[in-house]
Amino acid sequence: MSHSNALLCLIPLCCLGLAPRPAAGAPTAPAPSGDWIPLFDGRTLDGWQAAEHPGSFRVVDGQIACDGPRAHLFYTGPVGRADFKNFEFSAEVLTKPGANSGIYFHTAAQARGFPVRGLEVQVCNTCGGGGSGELKRTGSLYGVRNQYRSVVSDGQWFTVRLDVRGKRVRVWVNGVMTVDWIEPEPPLTEPGRDRRLSRGTLALQCHDPGSRVYYRNLRIRLLPESLPAAEDAAPEVDEAYRHVAALSRRNFPLVDFHAHLKGGLTVEELLDHSRRTGIGYGVAPNCGVGFAITNDAGIGRFLDEMRGRPVFLGMQAEGREWVRLFSPAAVARFDYVFTDAMTFTDSRGRRTRLWIRDEVDVGDPQAFMDRLVETTVGILDHEPVDIYVNPTFLPDAIAGNYDTLWTEPRMRRVIAAAVRNDVAIEINARFRLPSLAFIKLAKQMGARFSLGTNNGGRDLGRLEYSLRMVREAGITGKDMFLPKPPGRKPIEVRGFQQP
Repeated sequence: MSHSNALLCLIPLCCLGLAPRPAAGAPTAPAPSGDWIPLFDGRTLDGWQAAEHPGSFRVVDGQIACDGPRAHLFYTGPVGRADFKNFEFSAEVLTKPGANSGIYFHTAAQARGFPVRGLEVQVCNTCGGGGSGELKRTGSLYGVRNQYRSVVSDGQWFTVRLDVRGKRVRVWVNGVMTVDWIEPEPPLTEPGRDRRLSRGTLALQCHDPGSRVYYRNLRIRLLPESLPAAEDAAPEVDEAYRHVAALSRRNFPLVDFHAHLKGGLTVEELLDHSRRTGIGYGVAPNCGVGFAITNDAGIGRFLDEMRGRPVFLGMQAEGREWVRLFSPAAVARFDYVFTDAMTFTDSRGRRTRLWIRDEVDVGDPQAFMDRLVETTVGILDHEPVDIYVNPTFLPDAIAGNYDTLWTEPRMRRVIAAAVRNDVAIEINARFRLPSLAFIKLAKQMGARFSLGTNNGGRDLGRLEYSLRMVREAGITGKDMFLPKPPGRKPIEVRGFQQP
């Protein structure tokens, strides 16, 4: 969804007292019974009322087809009965490429514009073209808990299930949970919108002409008006929660692309953390000499184990040898690839890992920095990666002199290499890197950014340093990285290059 500026047509609505009484046999909304109640008879739109452009919705082969000027189709049911508080809802959905739609709940019928009341479950697997820049994917609780990687595909029927109980909302797509959110108390407000849980009806969205979406088997199961208090346990609303909420309302891809399943952390625990914090994740195994994955077969096993999870899958390319260990086809199976400049061959021909004190021979700090910058630029110029992570990391021996050693000319060389190769620069929460001065200069030079934790254990945190830098440097969603589609990945466009 986005703000509407189209010419709108006033359509009579039941909430205005103008809708006709449903015809005999129209879907009904009786009192709670535990039974699934059909909301669409498969033949007509009886029990539904279109606002703005009625022609944007029609019945085709037992489906509600959405295609036409922007409009919303409100469920009215019997007069005065389309009023739901606690319920389960299910619908089968099919999207065409680039399609955008949504399922509103706790809303109210209105004559024009996007619904002011209620919340929306996003339906959008590949939308975002045509300059709209929409990033939120199917299964998002729009602007509240966003998904940036769809778990389903266009052209195939999938099921969206919604469960609303008191202050708790859960969403599943094809049985995969994408949202488990509890509304805070008091609810966070949004100017011009009433995005609070309350009660109301359902609505389907037709986003624009050519955005073709089909719905069938829409049904609801009503739940008791009063539920156990445990269902309504509100989260703590601190500064970090408010910042995440504000970014979620904007078109800001709030994703930690540098997470590891380490220290016993399971993917289920990571996903639970994601649903509680509102931060999406990319999970990356370490791939290279001395790590668990050293060949294409290892890549295949990891990707097979993670298939169907609502996370991005990244490759951490370790050392400079990784380009000789894996095939381009295997690397391209990942959503993205990242590397750092923490492993390289020093001036004496020794393999050096900057985080291991015994392997680092700094010698003259200025000469060491010149070599580090040269190495970093070479990596960015010759290795087909999406993100430069752990940026500007220095070994313990000289880390205390970070601000004097990372001079502006050195920063400019590294940033320029990232920009010309379209490599995003990570804002790393674990190491608190790079500095604010580096980030501001990078933004000025046109760099893009990603957020990353690089967790060494079970604690993922909440990207505290990264999000503080986002705020202080004035970074917007347009400055942020998202993985490229197949055919446009660096490994496919640039391939492996010899320095």
